[in-house]
Amino acid sequence: MAINLAKGVHLHVLPTKKYKTIQLSIKFKTPLKDGTATKRTMAANLLEINSKHYPTQTAFRTKLSELYGAGFGTNVSKKGNYHILSVGMTIVNDKFVNMESNLLKEAVDFLNDILFHPHANDIGFDKATFDREKDKLADDYDSLFDDKQTYAKLALQRLMFEDKNQQLPSIGTKEELMSITNETLLNDYQEMIKNDEIDIYVLGDVAKEKVVEVFKTLNFTDRDVGKVPVFYHEAAVSPATEKAERQEITQAKYNLGYTTPIFYHGKQYYAGQVFNGLFGGYPHSKLFMNVREKESLAYYASSSLNTFDGTMIVQTGIDSKEVEKVKTIVAQQLKDLQKGNFSQEDFEQTKSMLKNNVIQSEDNPGSIIERVYANHLALGEVIDIQDWISNIDRVTKEEVIAVAEQVQLKATFFLTGGATE
Repeated sequence: MAINLAKGVHLHVLPTKKYKTIQLSIKFKTPLKDGTATKRTMAANLLEINSKHYPTQTAFRTKLSELYGAGFGTNVSKKGNYHILSVGMTIVNDKFVNMESNLLKEAVDFLNDILFHPHANDIGFDKATFDREKDKLADDYDSLFDDKQTYAKLALQRLMFEDKNQQLPSIGTKEELMSITNETLLNDYQEMIKNDEIDIYVLGDVAKEKVVEVFKTLNFTDRDVGKVPVFYHEAAVSPATEKAERQEITQAKYNLGYTTPIFYHGKQYYAGQVFNGLFGGYPHSKLFMNVREKESLAYYASSSLNTFDGTMIVQTGIDSKEVEKVKTIVAQQLKDLQKGNFSQEDFEQTKSMLKNNVIQSEDNPGSIIERVYANHLALGEVIDIQDWISNIDRVTKEEVIAVAEQVQLKATFFLTGGATE
């Protein structure tokens, strides 16, 4: 059960004796709107560099070293209708340090300093830091063009949605970055600290009472929590949207986007996991075996789900001249699943791999926190790992077929080195 440090600020303590470290994660959540992703990506990058009390990167890293080599980092993500900025820290548990210390308190003091005392004055962040990080982020956006697999994936994403904020990646865009000023970014950052709903996770061999006492020192204040639903959904369109683009490349990319009934822990979530595993999620899947191995039409072929917007994407790397064959064979794999044309052996192997993957994810503290957070977003409660496994075990062939029958092609993007019509 969460402890409310303030209205809209929730502390979740996840005790476990499995690790010698303690994982801390602070997640800031806000509804997606124009410019949100880019501004928050820029802010996340600045938080990793310095602060008022550690004004240089050297001083910043020296402090982390003094905390027995503590790890610190930020990242951004999208979950349905929300943008999430995460601040994470990993520290050694005091029990494994041969001296008197209170590393948890020191780590929280460090987080308090970083979050509430950034390297800024009344009118903006430190100018040199801001200018440098803005240039670096612009370079990062430019590099997306050079990574053709990512480029094609993002191009498909733009075709999949009518909502501009769903079209854009979680890191935002260079176009939006160019309009961000130092002053406006500081204002937006302060609004995030003041108004975002916050979930704080502490995972490790810790006493709940001690954690609560330490985290009460964070300077968060009450904030109103919005009621925007977490899940986003757009219906399929007929015919599907198609787009082709030519660049000087040797390996073409043909990506397909589908609408599905598969939402995180929804009624068809577990059957959807099995469906995706059979379709393109694993090396024994239909896409891999038939498009890549049997027909040798693709350098790679796989499918993946986004269960917060109910979509599935297929990514393939192919020879441009084979695109029509690939279209036909990919469509046939979906039809086969809709007709129940898959073996019991593949069905059971998919379940086994899904269960093994979730069990292996328990070896990573960060993965555990992400799973628990997703549970909180979708359900307000946590699904036990054994219950997750049991739900996969209970999936029937008929349930997989029912999911497959509702999967509809919505958009395709073809990045080719040849001529396009």
